[in-house]
Amino acid sequence: MMQTSLAKDKIKVLLLEGVHDSAIQLFRHHGYHNLEILQTSLNDDELCEKVKDAHILGIRSRSQLNERVFAAADKLIAVGCFCIGTNQIDLDAAKRHGVVVFNAPFSNTRSVAELVLAEAIMLLRGIPEKNAVAHEGGWLKSAKQSFEARGKILGIVGYGHIGSQLSVLAEQLGMHIRYYDVEDKLPMGNAQSVPTLDDLLTQADIVTLHVPETEQTQWMMGRRQIERMKPGSLLINAS
Repeated sequence: MMQTSLAKDKIKVLLLEGVHDSAIQLFRHHGYHNLEILQTSLNDDELCEKVKDAHILGIRSRSQLNERVFAAADKLIAVGCFCIGTNQIDLDAAKRHGVVVFNAPFSNTRSVAELVLAEAIMLLRGIPEKNAVAHEGGWLKSAKQSFEARGKILGIVGYGHIGSQLSVLAEQLGMHIRYYDVEDKLPMGNAQSVPTLDDLLTQADIVTLHVPETEQTQWMMGRRQIERMKPGSLLINAS
């Protein structure tokens, strides 16, 4: 007997956490009009109730999908993560329940790279402190402890999609790039790989973290690592 898929109007799509309107329009363009769209994440009880009749679930990084959620989702066939990682999902549970999980490894790549570069420039110029003083009626006009990005060494921990793109952008400002990754990665532009995290910390004027949340990366920056950094250097964590 030939098996066919459900008609598209019978396939329910549940989208959480304010998934971008472009994704909603794409579903509709392909004939999926049975959409439930929520702007927030849900706790376990709420999520278990909502996924009971959902065939496709779209989330971002806040939603937590565990065994209990998958057990409640009798009709679920796929989860789409509108974000880079899948650490918010129990992948073993998804596999046991026959649910395919997709992520978007390039999502927000450029946005994060630009944000980190902007944060580095703002911190080098001492803008956060000057802004706070200005709002209190003061005026820090002195350029003391304000620096240009040009010539500074940017140390990137994790040379993946975001780290490598940040490397290219920062080089255009005249920065020198050092990076550390547990895997061999082809350098872009003037970027140079360093053999250990300690080597990067002792060289960099700015250290920026771009690693996934795993057992190996949790608490990777502690007292000992920070003490290895150059005096007056900056630490940015956008992971």
